[in-house]
Amino acid sequence: MVLDLGEVLVRWDPLPALAAGVGEAEARAFLTEFDFDAWNHEQDAGRSFADAFAWLDQHAPRWSRHGRAYLEHFALSQVGEVEGSGAVVRALLAAGVPTFALTNWASETWSAALERFEVLRTFDDVLVSGEVGTAKPDPAIYAMAAERFGHPPSSLFFTDDKPANVEAARAAGWDAEVFTGADALAAALVARGVLDPDWA
Repeated sequence: MVLDLGEVLVRWDPLPALAAGVGEAEARAFLTEFDFDAWNHEQDAGRSFADAFAWLDQHAPRWSRHGRAYLEHFALSQVGEVEGSGAVVRALLAAGVPTFALTNWASETWSAALERFEVLRTFDDVLVSGEVGTAKPDPAIYAMAAERFGHPPSSLFFTDDKPANVEAARAAGWDAEVFTGADALAAALVARGVLDPDWA
């Protein structure tokens, strides 16, 4: 079993972190008028925040303080666990199912997540995109994950909230489903014989 983390196990919302530094109106402007997702994806793929801030200073100085506020208050973007997902992970581990995570996450903020969420420390292994320099849906990260986790692609079941990441996993030979909630994930695992029907 391989799980994505953001919006699968951990709720992530950049707005509170940004608002803490620049106010809600400016935070919303940054998220709607600037391509925050593309900028943030570069950190997930290994770019340092120092380089990310330098890029803003050069190419989009209007948003320089917003980017810095996001990192300064990053802990506020982790708004809690996704309801029910932690229980599914613990059930998998209790059943002896090898359970891994494949996450798009900046290396510089990963330790904060590990410290806050105990469930992240229960996986057999976690491949963090920012630590390996490539991010989903790049095919390279799926090959890297299969090799690192020690299981052939055809034996891996993956769930992610982003359809593009799921499609990339399927193209890599994985079994994969879009995450729509913990109940649906548990049902998919029961259907595949990974969890017993009475797992809860």
